[in-house]
Amino acid sequence: MIFQYQYRGFSRVGSTPRSTAMTFVPDGGRPPMAFNGLLRDKLPFREAICAMHRVVTGDLRWKPKEREDYKAWAATQEEVWLAEFMERAGEIKGQVSAVREELDTLRSRKWEVMTPFRDAKQRYFQHIYKWERIWWIVLDPVITVHPDQVFFECFSQDESSYARLSCTHDVFEKVGDFTCGTTNIDYSAPLYDEFRKIRDYKETALAIDPGGFEVKTGDDPALREEKIDVPDSWVRGFLQVSSAMTLDGIEVDLDPMDFHAICFHLKRKKERHGPRSLRFRLNPGQPPVIIVDPWGTEIVCRRSFHHAKENTEIRLWGRRRLLVLEAMIPLARRVKVRLLGYGMPSFWQVDMGALNFTLGLSGWTANDWSRAGQFDLMAPRTAVSTEAVEMVLGALNRSWFSSASSLAAQLSMPPADVLGALVAGTQAGLVVKDPGDDLWRARALSREPLPLDRLRFSNEREAKARELFQRGSVKVEVEERIGERQIAGIVDDGKTRYPVEAVIDADERLVRAKCSCNFFQQNRLRLGPCEHVLAARMAKARYHFSAK
Repeated sequence: MIFQYQYRGFSRVGSTPRSTAMTFVPDGGRPPMAFNGLLRDKLPFREAICAMHRVVTGDLRWKPKEREDYKAWAATQEEVWLAEFMERAGEIKGQVSAVREELDTLRSRKWEVMTPFRDAKQRYFQHIYKWERIWWIVLDPVITVHPDQVFFECFSQDESSYARLSCTHDVFEKVGDFTCGTTNIDYSAPLYDEFRKIRDYKETALAIDPGGFEVKTGDDPALREEKIDVPDSWVRGFLQVSSAMTLDGIEVDLDPMDFHAICFHLKRKKERHGPRSLRFRLNPGQPPVIIVDPWGTEIVCRRSFHHAKENTEIRLWGRRRLLVLEAMIPLARRVKVRLLGYGMPSFWQVDMGALNFTLGLSGWTANDWSRAGQFDLMAPRTAVSTEAVEMVLGALNRSWFSSASSLAAQLSMPPADVLGALVAGTQAGLVVKDPGDDLWRARALSREPLPLDRLRFSNEREAKARELFQRGSVKVEVEERIGERQIAGIVDDGKTRYPVEAVIDADERLVRAKCSCNFFQQNRLRLGPCEHVLAARMAKARYHFSAK
């Protein structure tokens, strides 16, 4: 998928002994927007914006070791080893010694000759890391200005971490004229180096340069047009995060010192074998207990609390990604965690008053959002007409943010239909939900509509479910209960008849399921529902829509 940018100049940070001025250059191809403010909370902003840099450049995927040097050395040694094996007399030994000396001399000369090349190669990679950021960063961060806050969003290279920095207007001593909207901002490694220079005693200004939207004719030497080929999986992963934010989970409210204890244990020891996980043991009326595997170290968080209503143990992997938040611990009031389930994603929100940093993590590092976290499949899917979706999104765009209940009252629509329209907007990259709140915000991920037909089926299971549903291979019965619906039915794929059960809560979320197929027996809901559960849910949506 090609993303095109038009930048007039470069983002920059000007620093003097008394002041710092941060100016972000926006994408000139988007609708005009602007912002100008004088920061009050400088240190929290510095640590949070630097944490975003660590996320956007983060890539924790396993990389095989480069063994080219060893292979080259082994190839040169084969003749020597063969000679050693065949040598039988003193003459041969003497010849072998002479050959060894000659080879050592040649290797030394080769090393000397190749040293300038290796140094130049290293300087080249350092240069592109510093200046050619598009080779290292998949997509420039997204910044959105709303009447009540400014927030930044980014996604990691390995597609396993999402970061959002939300700054209410209380973060600023003074806010000038601003224009609401969303844009990508020009970002580079030198900009990060300047962020580190922000100090509490310096007056610090943040601005989005409105000059980036000026229309000029003829050749403009300051205008840069960039095209970035972004993998479909990266874009799909960003959309999956928006869908995952709409799901309910178990809330854990950690004291910053309890979170520091987690980071302390992760940095103190290096695991040599699995499981490399964190286990949350949550019992009602007791403080949360976090177990660090594989050592079984228990951290009793006596200053923290949770909202679990029954005894629960939830395990998370990819825990070292949490170290991104470590620098914000001295500035944090609380660290709020939302756990979606065993081996499923989690959201970690660092509360710094008027400034909040949210880190969304997939179930484990290799389990990226796009390929294994099919959370749009478990989001509300109430059957909603195109006209209703346009009405809801139009009302949201006019107010920029609103709750689902307010939109339902304003448009005189059923709350379930409004919620379904909002979730459809998140899947299209047009809406994002505030973590922990019932606030939905207008935010266009790209300046051009995303190709949803290409992104619609992110895996074979959803495509197969649609096929089973369309050919009438699904028979279900829906039982209405207090606060939920019980779905029971049979799905016939032409070879086997699978009994299926699923539970949909009052917000149209899939909360429990059961199927006899091999995929579900192995993975449960950790990799998303199987095609038979999906097909039953589609049949349930038609049943409910017909009843209405």
